[in-house]
Amino acid sequence: MKKISVKQMSITALLAACCYIGFMYLKINIPVGDMMTAIHFGNTFCVLAALLCGGVSGGLAGAIGMGIADLMDPLYVASAPKTIFLKFMIGVITGFMAHRILKLADAHQDQKRSLKLALIASSCGMLFNVIAEPIVSFFYKNYLLGVPYSAAKMFAAFTAATTLTNAITSVIIASLLYSVLCKKFYYTKRD
Repeated sequence: MKKISVKQMSITALLAACCYIGFMYLKINIPVGDMMTAIHFGNTFCVLAALLCGGVSGGLAGAIGMGIADLMDPLYVASAPKTIFLKFMIGVITGFMAHRILKLADAHQDQKRSLKLALIASSCGMLFNVIAEPIVSFFYKNYLLGVPYSAAKMFAAFTAATTLTNAITSVIIASLLYSVLCKKFYYTKRD
């Protein structure tokens, strides 16, 4: 079993708090019937955590931060299990692409290459979310929560639009933040 450094735990916890803030306070709620979707910046910090610390840390930051945000907001409390799974997967996919496939840490000296690799890795994680979020939302709402088929289908369509907007902003902002912060966090162990 790998040891996790105090520095990595601290960064993960800080970015989990940023995920919470990005979802709770930096969002625009969009009502869809009696349900709610949102444009928010929580995913940005999930992706940033994966770029800085690796996939598991990024996934934990997103799952913990946005999972708690869902649990604290009565409009989203029923979506917490779905959120925890999807945000964890965003982090894992982004981190896997960044550190196992693209070797992002090796590019920290070349800022243009580092930014390009960060954009590619974060795009992979958010592409997963753009595809999975509406599908999982539909099945979650329809089969687990008992929302009627037509309402769940309409909600999935709205979710697809907001998820795409969130993905584009998250990829751009997280990649730019990474290119600024990567030299500071270069010595953080990645999983």
